[in-house]
Amino acid sequence: MPAPPIVEFQGVAKRFGDGPLVLDRITFRTQPSDFTSIIGPSGCGKSTLLRLIAGLSPVSAGSLTIGGSTAEEAAPELAFVFQDPTLLPWLTVAGNVSLARRLRGVPRTQGGPAEEQALALVGLAGHARFYPRQLSGGQKMRVSLARALTLSPRILLLDEPFGALDEMTRERLNEELLAIRQQQAWSAFFVTHSVAEAVFLSTRIIVLAPNPGRLHAEVSVDLPYPRTAETRFTRRYQDLVAETSRLLRSVAPAA
Repeated sequence: MPAPPIVEFQGVAKRFGDGPLVLDRITFRTQPSDFTSIIGPSGCGKSTLLRLIAGLSPVSAGSLTIGGSTAEEAAPELAFVFQDPTLLPWLTVAGNVSLARRLRGVPRTQGGPAEEQALALVGLAGHARFYPRQLSGGQKMRVSLARALTLSPRILLLDEPFGALDEMTRERLNEELLAIRQQQAWSAFFVTHSVAEAVFLSTRIIVLAPNPGRLHAEVSVDLPYPRTAETRFTRRYQDLVAETSRLLRSVAPAA
């Protein structure tokens, strides 16, 4: 028998106040082993979908369950990495990394990797006493990721975390993110505008159509893990990028 889903959307709709529908009749389920990327034109509700999973906003209709619980009940099992690193400039790297645990009231001795371990995981061992102003853009995103990892999440939510970085840094961080996942085995939801990034990272890709946001297609990515820089040169990777790009173009608004 298949494993029970870790996240399940059943006919989910979302609107804010009396405004128009942002998401309409979203139905899909993911397994604990999935790395799910969400792509679609701007304004189709990608980030809204993540916020529903995080319990930051309630669904307007339908049902959303996480491990059989509501999003609000499951919130302690989740961690969020935003597009902006959101580092506090007056805190050191170590202070920023420990902030998520402190805000949740988690004692230093309880669960989760310590700040030093989390920084080592993201390649920033030895940077604990640095301040954000001393870091590059890629290093700041590594700090943001380390902060999330200290929570030992069951599900990691990532909202375009590498979107502002140059291509080489972005590709390197993609590889490092998958290497960390091999060690920690969390389920992931990853919002991106990059089809190539979605294919490289994912086991499945959800394509949303706009106005209102709705499920247009799901792509199963059958590339084996671990994935390396060489994966990007394989025929299967390139075919999946082309297939997913065609799906995305089919729902893009006319210029």
